[in-house]
Amino acid sequence: MSNIISISNLEKTYKSDSETLTILHDLNLEVENGRKIAIVGESGSGKSTLLNIIGGIDKPTSGSVLAGKWQVESLSEAEISEYRSSFIGLIFQFHYLLKDFTALENVYMPAMIAGKNKKEAIELAKELLDDVGVSDRINHLPSQLSGGERQRVAAARALINNPQLILADEPTGNLDPANAEKIGDLLFSMVEKYNKTLLLVTHDTKLAEKADCCYRIVEGRLQ
Repeated sequence: MSNIISISNLEKTYKSDSETLTILHDLNLEVENGRKIAIVGESGSGKSTLLNIIGGIDKPTSGSVLAGKWQVESLSEAEISEYRSSFIGLIFQFHYLLKDFTALENVYMPAMIAGKNKKEAIELAKELLDDVGVSDRINHLPSQLSGGERQRVAAARALINNPQLILADEPTGNLDPANAEKIGDLLFSMVEKYNKTLLLVTHDTKLAEKADCCYRIVEGRLQ
């Protein structure tokens, strides 16, 4: 099976006037297509930094990040936009739904931005919202949804452009234990159903145990 992610000698260093802080140090990772990988570690260990670099949100200090055909650290702003809209789906601890738009609009909007016609985008969004269990809430604003419902909508939005890779950063971190378990189960079932690769950062050991493989970041390296 081919690799969807190949990371070599990744370093991320932050410099200020008073100190130099290396978050990721000589980190290497290979992820096969279709695998579900969890990454755990202490707060500040670099879990989210790693996910942000793979997602093109942050730049490494040095090293190589190959995701599919995309050499992520070398992408221009225009290329990063295309990479994010066509290859990856992002789910964060905070849902980042647009507050003035309904659940349905929040989900179909990325598809329209990517070039789908509105009718096709709406139909696909409705299917996904039904899949994640909020078909009766599609016309509600984010403020009218529960925390769990908002994360369900965010999961549907992450899938709308049929990405190959789902990056999930503490997707259950803001939820109570019961909802966290439901959203965790949903995330893995959706990834399985749509045959996606998942890279999940979490502090939730029960959620991490659902993955095919779990790594721990210690002193900037994966173990």
